Amino acid sequence: MKIALCQINPIIGDIGGNKAKIEKGYKRGVNDGAELVIFPELALCGYPPQDLIEKEEFRTAVQAAAQELASITGETGLLFGSITEHKESVGTGIYNSALLCYNGKLQFTQKKTLLPNYDVFDEVRYFESAKEVFVHEFKGEQLGISICEDIWNDDDYWKHRRYHTDPVQSIVDLGATLLLNISASPYAYGRRTERLEMLSVLTKTDKIPLAYVCCAGAQTDLIFDGASMCFSSNGELKMMGKCYEEDYFIFNTEHKYPSITKVEKSMEEEVLQSLILGLKDYASKTGFKKAVIGLSGGIDSAIVVYIAVQALGAENVHVIMMPSKYSSSGSITDSEKLIQNLSITSSTISIQPAFEKVLDLLNPIFSDKPEDITEENLQSRLRGVYLMAYSNKFGSLLCTTGNKSEMAVGYATLYGDMNGALAVLGDVYKTDVYKIANFINRNDEVIPEAIISKPPSAELRHNQTDQDSLPEYEILDRILKMYLEESKEYNEIIEEVKDETIVKKILRLVDLNEFKRKQAAPVLRVSTKAFGYGRRYPIVQGWRK
Repeated sequence: MKIALCQINPIIGDIGGNKAKIEKGYKRGVNDGAELVIFPELALCGYPPQDLIEKEEFRTAVQAAAQELASITGETGLLFGSITEHKESVGTGIYNSALLCYNGKLQFTQKKTLLPNYDVFDEVRYFESAKEVFVHEFKGEQLGISICEDIWNDDDYWKHRRYHTDPVQSIVDLGATLLLNISASPYAYGRRTERLEMLSVLTKTDKIPLAYVCCAGAQTDLIFDGASMCFSSNGELKMMGKCYEEDYFIFNTEHKYPSITKVEKSMEEEVLQSLILGLKDYASKTGFKKAVIGLSGGIDSAIVVYIAVQALGAENVHVIMMPSKYSSSGSITDSEKLIQNLSITSSTISIQPAFEKVLDLLNPIFSDKPEDITEENLQSRLRGVYLMAYSNKFGSLLCTTGNKSEMAVGYATLYGDMNGALAVLGDVYKTDVYKIANFINRNDEVIPEAIISKPPSAELRHNQTDQDSLPEYEILDRILKMYLEESKEYNEIIEEVKDETIVKKILRLVDLNEFKRKQAAPVLRVSTKAFGYGRRYPIVQGWRK
């Protein structure tokens, strides 16, 4: 069968725009002689629609658009993801469905069986699970259609399965001769290789070819990398869509293609491309054309500025340097060199006069109390005021610059450097930030070497470095990854780190600073466990005091 895979970038709730993309892709497939044109999971309404699903008017509009798409079809099949609804006495009666249309009608519907309810997924909140699966005869093939998670429970690949049922195996048992999976699978580094390995095992074991289509683009914090995959019946990857962008290609199950074995690049390159796409789509889909960033002379803000330039163009990025009496001369000169390297505009506004004035105003209240973190936070909050003022006045998207290590332990100021609309590096550990900087500089010195090599510092007091308050980042990030991403606890971490004092301190800091993260900007997700919607931890708790 000749199958056209349309890897589109939908916008959640933009039913008309998404419908137009589906119609355009279908007509292209027809013109190219495709027998079937397929689109990703919930392509018509965008994924994940979240509480929009609870609005009856929204569901009605989606289903009306689906009928309109069905009406334009001819002999070429059209398969896309949408919402279906069936009033029942128990449950929501709403389904995440794959719709197969041809000859002007909706001919077949397969509802999603496995509804993920972990990390960033909570489909159980909205959808009902399919009660059974079917195959559908079309142009001499028995189509076995599944939706995203349905294919992630193969008994031959997973040592531990999340679900008791395996809908794809049921489809195979019903006599499927061609597997189709429409997906909206968020990206995290390593996930594409995992898809390759899992789908290879499945197709090789069942001896059935597979066309797997995934969406591309970003939806707030979630990044979808595209990379749709087509496998032969012997488990070999034969075609793959472009990464991090929309794509269209045709897979003919009867043709012989060279095999593809490598699907993922280095962590540095993959994460960098993910973040560029995440920022680009966040800005475009929310109506921003320009970005503003506070440039401190440190590595985090330098990387965020670089990402913004790649995402939006140098002409649309403005940086503000906000020195105080604690700022080193190197911070200014290093920042100026980066500005020159990237050909962006900048402003310099000292916070020192405002800082001194605020201290004078607070002096009657503070009385004779010694200076402490309060004065440090005041400086950060003044910078936040400047940046938000610029953002409001010029309509620029303010990007925060904190990394995952800092956000984890609360090494950030609420209403200060945490101000902004999007946390670009919020899911990137500090040690990985350095790796990404070196990758950016692999051919030319884009990020000034002085920024990379100097000890990291918030510069909120004399001679301050991050390591005054935190352990070395190699140790800190090792602890954080075990705790946050591997769900390990105190005793397990101690076995590897061998320093009870540091482990106890770090875990306590992570838990105590949950209240800050609840108020933080959305974090672009590039790992299997990012701060935000996918990590739900109580602020008030007695597990670790």
